[in-house]
Amino acid sequence: MHVKNISRTSCLIMEYLAPTSFTTLLSFTASLLVLAIILFYFIQSHKNVKKHPLPPGPKRWPIVGCLPTMLRNKPVYRWIHNLMKEMNTEIACIRLGNVHVIPVICPDIACEFLKAQDNTFASRPHTMTTDLISRGYLTTALSPSGDQWNKMKKVLMTHVLSPKKHQWLYSKRVEEADHLVHYVYNQCKKSVHQGGIVNLRTAAQHYCANLTRKMLFNKRFFGEGMKDGGPGFEEEEYVDALFSCLNHIYAFCISDFLPSLIGLDLDGHEKVVMENHRIINKYHDPIIHERVQQWKDGAKKDTEDLLDILITLKDPDGNPLLSKDEIKAQITEIMVAAVDNPSNACEWAFAEMLNQPEILEKATEELDRVVGKERLVQESDFAHLNYVKACAREAFRLHPVAPFNVPHVSAADTTVANYFIPKGSYVLLSRLGLGRNPKVWDEPLKFKPERHLNEMEKVVLTENNLRFISFSTGKRGCIGVTLGTSMTTMLFARLLQAFTWSLPPSQSSIDLTIAEDSMALAKPLSALAKPRLPPQVYPGY
Repeated sequence: MHVKNISRTSCLIMEYLAPTSFTTLLSFTASLLVLAIILFYFIQSHKNVKKHPLPPGPKRWPIVGCLPTMLRNKPVYRWIHNLMKEMNTEIACIRLGNVHVIPVICPDIACEFLKAQDNTFASRPHTMTTDLISRGYLTTALSPSGDQWNKMKKVLMTHVLSPKKHQWLYSKRVEEADHLVHYVYNQCKKSVHQGGIVNLRTAAQHYCANLTRKMLFNKRFFGEGMKDGGPGFEEEEYVDALFSCLNHIYAFCISDFLPSLIGLDLDGHEKVVMENHRIINKYHDPIIHERVQQWKDGAKKDTEDLLDILITLKDPDGNPLLSKDEIKAQITEIMVAAVDNPSNACEWAFAEMLNQPEILEKATEELDRVVGKERLVQESDFAHLNYVKACAREAFRLHPVAPFNVPHVSAADTTVANYFIPKGSYVLLSRLGLGRNPKVWDEPLKFKPERHLNEMEKVVLTENNLRFISFSTGKRGCIGVTLGTSMTTMLFARLLQAFTWSLPPSQSSIDLTIAEDSMALAKPLSALAKPRLPPQVYPGY
């Protein structure tokens, strides 16, 4: 009986191992072997990574992490920096919802993220605000890594912000620099005391907005502007909307860390961003729609601005390369990216220099030596204006436009500075912490432009070693560095050369208090300006 059972089993096995079945079994076994090998190496590599601890951080609640503590400590950036100071660490890990947030204030560690492991940290997070502004991530700076990001980055580098296009737009930049001087000169004429009180925040922000509008739409104003050259209602509404959106990008919105809460708007961010994005679209969309139709109908044939370029780009089959939504989203992103950094640096630098008049004097002396008083400073003079650029560079260091750089997202588990950085972590390089790190900078809270003259023969506004952040670096570094440098330097140089600046009559110094909800001055900077060049030098319209 036993022998018969064995015989039957043998027959069954022989049947099962028929040629076709045997091949299938062999393939299945090989597949299992390959999977086992892959799993073994994954576990080993994961073990190697997990040997390293997470960066130090506060205790967290299950599921929500440190979100309850974050909500009790506004503004969040101060809470984070105070935590790092208490823990005496230059890198931390704060769990917000399901996200590991990794703030960094050490240049060496920052370089490890954006240089040694740039590929791993080249993506961006998905957030409510960035999704809205980029129209579903159709743009460059705010979009996660992928085909769309590669496409739009190529468009910007090749057709919008290339050296050739920068030269092509030169006359528009000069026109807006002249208009800036014209506007401030008109403020001076309003007073019988040969000078006028100028709101430098208004002058700086609207110069940046006017210049960017001129390059994009070939127009300075959306409305008619004011008779003195200042912004009208339309421009003020528009610029306020831009800055409101900027202040809410990566503003530690609850739903960014608990996406299931999107739509509930627990902290009011969604309502603010949607309303201000609507205002921006109110001004952009009619121009874009009309221009697209003009090219389609053949009514327009000459390329006059960047909008024309974006509309007329073709794919290899001769079809439009960009959709209307891509054009709209990218134009909004360019405006958002261009309007704040130069204007913030200018306002803060002038605030510091008004409290230290000897710095103002040195800067104007350099301009008189390099340019003279018989003409206005031009871009060709920039290479010789090292002290002026040192003042701008110092403003970027000490008074950054935002507390943190735009987040970088880890594409994989990795280690940085001997710490475990999990996949999906948000890495926040602290503009504030890097620029004010006492291990890097002598007297870090003092405005000293000379420190930059001592370390470089030709002063530039970029800082590739991440001791502070002006335009960032790596794959996600600012594509518009040349334009940003030009805008910043021209804004400084024209205002310094064309006018003398002093404290308003009622003030003994400038209050350098930082605003509660941003990195700007708490009160917009106003100063007394007087013309310092011959009358014929000032542009007249």
